[in-house]
Amino acid sequence: MITPQVHPFFDPVTFTYSYVVVDETTQQCAVIDSVLDYDPAAGHTSTEGADKIIAFVRDNKLIVEWILETHVHADHLSAAPYVQAALGGKLGIGAHITEVQALFGKLFNEGTEFARDGSQFDALFEDGDTFTIGTLQASAIHTPGHTPACMTYVIGDAVFVGDTIFMPDYGTARCDFPGGDAAELYRSIQKIFMLPGEYRVFMCHDYKAPGRIEYQYETTIAEERENNIHVREGITEKEFVTMRTKRDASLSMPRLILPSVQVNMRAGNMPPAEENGIQYLKIPLNKL
Repeated sequence: MITPQVHPFFDPVTFTYSYVVVDETTQQCAVIDSVLDYDPAAGHTSTEGADKIIAFVRDNKLIVEWILETHVHADHLSAAPYVQAALGGKLGIGAHITEVQALFGKLFNEGTEFARDGSQFDALFEDGDTFTIGTLQASAIHTPGHTPACMTYVIGDAVFVGDTIFMPDYGTARCDFPGGDAAELYRSIQKIFMLPGEYRVFMCHDYKAPGRIEYQYETTIAEERENNIHVREGITEKEFVTMRTKRDASLSMPRLILPSVQVNMRAGNMPPAEENGIQYLKIPLNKL
């Protein structure tokens, strides 16, 4: 099995890991889960984090073939359009993005000008679809539960799980957003656990479990199977759903969920400007 180079980029404000995955043979690469900086108090965006990725790609003379989103993130705005404008590449996400667009298009009362067919993206991956990054073989696995459109990308021996699972000492993703389902997440994680134990698993987030000093972003399938505090081997679906439902009921909504989803369901693009030339984000009251 080919072991691609994986270069992490950490955003400490949203605890998000973005990645550049490189095929050493061709110098082609993929950018996964990029972050656009956003100040919610001022409604102001900036590109410091994305610029670090762009500089890395250019400094190493890499060619971006894919810009991948594991799902419609609820905790940060995607920088995908900004990265694509600078570096090129095709923008891909799971085909079930259409379900997310339908759910949140209704919540935000978007008009008919908001397309709900996923056409904002260049590629919509179905479960089991394969693609290449240079000479690297990659596949997409539909892993819903956190959201209906969550995808896990397997690139060589590297597995990018989005928000399905976290480091073994932190557990699993919440399932209480619109379209989420704890039983589905359990079954999705079992699909991930069928991968070879030595495969490397890369987190989309790390929030540091109690007692842990350093942020971490990489583990293995075997370590997750054996040690994940929420879903290790021997924990039944019923036990997991009971735990996850109780835990989710105690959590507050992510600080950036409302701006993030509005932007990310548009493939990282902002809503269209209104008659005065200004773009706006909506805040639905008492709905989440």
